[in-house]
Amino acid sequence: MAIPLFDPRQIPIDAVDSHLSAVDHAQLQVDALKRRFATPPAWRAELPGDQSAEAGKTLRRAAVLVPIVVGRVPTVLLTQRTSHLNSHPGQIAFPGGRIDPQDRDEADAALREAWEEVGLERCFVTILGNLPVYATGSAYSVTPVVALVHPGFALRPNSGEVAEVFEVPLSHFTNPANHRWHSTEWEHRRRQWLSMPYLDARAGVEPVERFVWGVTAGILRNFYRFLIA
Repeated sequence: MAIPLFDPRQIPIDAVDSHLSAVDHAQLQVDALKRRFATPPAWRAELPGDQSAEAGKTLRRAAVLVPIVVGRVPTVLLTQRTSHLNSHPGQIAFPGGRIDPQDRDEADAALREAWEEVGLERCFVTILGNLPVYATGSAYSVTPVVALVHPGFALRPNSGEVAEVFEVPLSHFTNPANHRWHSTEWEHRRRQWLSMPYLDARAGVEPVERFVWGVTAGILRNFYRFLIA
């Protein structure tokens, strides 16, 4: 399946979900997240992914780690892919990739990929659980594995795959006022997708817009729905 080539920043915004409630700050803390995954609510993923991918050929299995860095302000650890990659160059993503035969399960694959991509050691990671699979236009069935990342870790990004590693407050993604809907005509069908841009303005650093969109934003939207259910 071909992947559409366009600049997502140039696509007009159709709607913003500022009318929906944000997840309370207390529900983003470690104990609350553990309770939510231990006794999950009755809910259904809002975004299953690309429907044309689901209806087509058999999807290849993949897993990504959704790393929640533990701290006073919980953050999400994300990567920016290098510009020379064949698949989704330059996009913001979770650490992850295809599930290999030697991987025990989705969590094992996500942890392996996180080590290979950014040097995140397993001893700093506590798995919370999985979100529903997300089908991609590149013919993958992706399982998001949500995990806590505890203080003390040091990262060593693989320069061949990862241009940058950064963190965004979890509260940014769990506030739907930051969820922007777009639509694009592609292969004779109108396709709707999300963006959740974040202005990274840390002290002493030139502000950078982290344009989170596509699959990464879709998974984060499902995570929001899971936490608010």
